[in-house]
Amino acid sequence: MRESGGLMKKRYLVLLSALFLTGLFYFGWLYPRYTVPILMYHSVQDKDGTFFVSPENFARQMEFIKKNGYEVISLDQLVKSIKSGKPLKHNKVVITFDDGYEDNYKYAYPVLKQLGFPATIFLITDFMGKSFSDLPGFLSWEEIGLMSREGVSFGAHTKRHLYLGVIRDEKAAFEEISGSKKAIEQQINMPVDYFCYPTGGFCARAKQLVVLAGYKGACATNRGVNINNKDVYQLKRIKVTNFDLAKPFSFRIKLSGYYNIFRNDKRPY
Repeated sequence: MRESGGLMKKRYLVLLSALFLTGLFYFGWLYPRYTVPILMYHSVQDKDGTFFVSPENFARQMEFIKKNGYEVISLDQLVKSIKSGKPLKHNKVVITFDDGYEDNYKYAYPVLKQLGFPATIFLITDFMGKSFSDLPGFLSWEEIGLMSREGVSFGAHTKRHLYLGVIRDEKAAFEEISGSKKAIEQQINMPVDYFCYPTGGFCARAKQLVVLAGYKGACATNRGVNINNKDVYQLKRIKVTNFDLAKPFSFRIKLSGYYNIFRNDKRPY
């Protein structure tokens, strides 16, 4: 009996140690690294490739978010919380779209409206209302205006989607950054407060120009070192694909707020 009691005591101590170490890991290392996930979409179409999410899967992803207790907040709400230093509950999500494709209006917008989800769409302003052979068609200004009155926010993604790291002329770079902001504001008669770097690439000069242009923050991808998203001018985002619902655990990880910790940082530009 003594041996049995001693064995139980050892097991109890091992269990306590494991619980202590788990708590230490979670509250001492993992918990402080939480950041509100910013989801990134591009085109909502039935096509192959990680650039596209099918309309069916997009709707299912949004329903998953709704049914599993996540709260979708605006990009502006997130940035305000970061600047104020007031942490948000660990169930928030931000939704963004890059480029401004017409299928965002046709397929994503009705779902967002039905569920009451805010979202931000970053526009390549010189492309609006146009179509190209190798890309989906782009939103019209009429569609943009309608969505802007129904809770969808719009941000700037430069005028022509030029990679800012290779524009040597500072005036030209600033025109890409500030010109897209002015174009949207003129069309929707609302302030445009957020910017998105083409392909997520940025440098110190680009960030300075974004600040100079009057933006409150800017989105990248997983470039640069900013795990906690404390720098609002290089916010990391998480790309969503069709495959995330095929493996629900993958989508949960992306929504967890800890996904950025385990990603390899890319160079800023």
